[in-house]
Amino acid sequence: MHLPDIRRVFLIVLDSVGAGALPDAADFGDAGAHTLRSVADSDRLFLPNLRRLGIGNIDGLGFLGTADSPGAAVCRLGELSRGKDSTVGHWEMAGVVSPRPLPTYPDGFPQEILDEFSRRTGRGVLCNLPYSGTQVIADYGEKHMKTGKLIVYTSADSVFQIAAHEEIVPVETLYAYCEAARNLLVGEHGVGRVIARPFTGQPGHFTRTSRRHDFSLPPPQDTMLDALSGAGYDVISVGKIKDLFAGRGITQKYATSGNDEGMRVTAKIAEKDFHGLCYVNLVDFDMLYGHRQDVEGYAAALSAFDRWLGGFLPKLRENDLLMITADHGCDPADNSTDHTREYIPLLVYGKSALPVNLGTRDTFADIAATVTDVFGVDFPCAGRSFFGEISDIRVHLAQLARQAALRAYCPYSGFHVGAALLGKSGKIYTGCNVENGAFSPSLCAERTAFAKAVSEGERGFVMIAIAGGKDGVISGICPPCGVCRQVMQEFCAPDFSIILAKADGWEEYTLSDLLPLGFTL
Repeated sequence: MHLPDIRRVFLIVLDSVGAGALPDAADFGDAGAHTLRSVADSDRLFLPNLRRLGIGNIDGLGFLGTADSPGAAVCRLGELSRGKDSTVGHWEMAGVVSPRPLPTYPDGFPQEILDEFSRRTGRGVLCNLPYSGTQVIADYGEKHMKTGKLIVYTSADSVFQIAAHEEIVPVETLYAYCEAARNLLVGEHGVGRVIARPFTGQPGHFTRTSRRHDFSLPPPQDTMLDALSGAGYDVISVGKIKDLFAGRGITQKYATSGNDEGMRVTAKIAEKDFHGLCYVNLVDFDMLYGHRQDVEGYAAALSAFDRWLGGFLPKLRENDLLMITADHGCDPADNSTDHTREYIPLLVYGKSALPVNLGTRDTFADIAATVTDVFGVDFPCAGRSFFGEISDIRVHLAQLARQAALRAYCPYSGFHVGAALLGKSGKIYTGCNVENGAFSPSLCAERTAFAKAVSEGERGFVMIAIAGGKDGVISGICPPCGVCRQVMQEFCAPDFSIILAKADGWEEYTLSDLLPLGFTL
């Protein structure tokens, strides 16, 4: 079985929904961080759709509740880049690894940078410290209104943020100032993003508006967006994706004010015909709840996404693929308001995609390698495509056989065997060995699977996977015994495929390979 030709890929990034600290998290001050773990105990967290897809089957996320038959392929991805922010995370997801961290300014920006910025804008500067975005306007907003000076601040991320009251600095003028800062901050001081932070209100009651705008450093090399659009495919941006890639490689863009609008726009796009990638960022998890250390709000936002997902999945077509992931962590229960260096979860759903567990993988760039592989676009990058693993039935059968072996009843031999049998109807039947003190009634895993299938009316068979090992530890192959080969001869053609699973991978034979002189009546 192979997936049909995929026409549309929806890649949805739940901004900051991390899946546990990476091995080097301590280097970033994030030892023990775990965004999903921190929200898991909230009474406001309800994820029935994500659980059915298999989010709890991802390595390290069992506390979310595992699915016996998950609906999606799942894994967690590590990060090769030296960073933990949206820019670096999305770039790696798109195939560009950043070996050096983008510059940060825990003590504020050098005076020569501020002097040149003031020369280019004609305005002075206030603050120049790492600051909370809401607190900085509370502390400096009134002075800004009296003097006209711009509030410049940063955070633990590689950002140069400019806050200004809309009545003092019109938004379009603020954007022009950000463009000036973007042109200034290159090379050694090439921060990931320059961010416009307009606000309104009166002293004591200032409020940030929704007209934030990010001016990103362009990626240092081509990304999957460039590769796809260059090959003639659609690349649709929803949310801040356009900003993170400085507009490069994007054929159509939708700006959004938050999760609710982002989800509405994505659902509308699903009703349209396009051929390529729809790349979505839902920012509220990070911006409204992670940075503000609001565990309950974070849990409620995840639950809202899950409710939306329940209505979105039926909109997907036969040749669609949905990927749900994140870009970094932002643990709302740790001792910092900053991002956290974490694995990211990945769920891959399609109506014909195999729900295999892809384990723990090395890099976010596996997403880029897979998406470009889906569309047949040549794009060398650090990632490794898993498209073959979710579109090849042999991978799925081998995994089911390994799982079935763990259910074996083998108190006498201690040798576990599992089998997964694919019928021509498309149904899969699993079996394990069932031993008996009277040796002759013992059943092999293969015969158990065939008996289940035949008893349910199945008469045609495509292939079987078999896995076995002492004490349930699968290493080498486990060929079927002579009796089982003869049972296969009864029901299967000579080219019937037999997959002999190993701990990782398999060997493939036909029935005629393993039983060259089988007999029939």
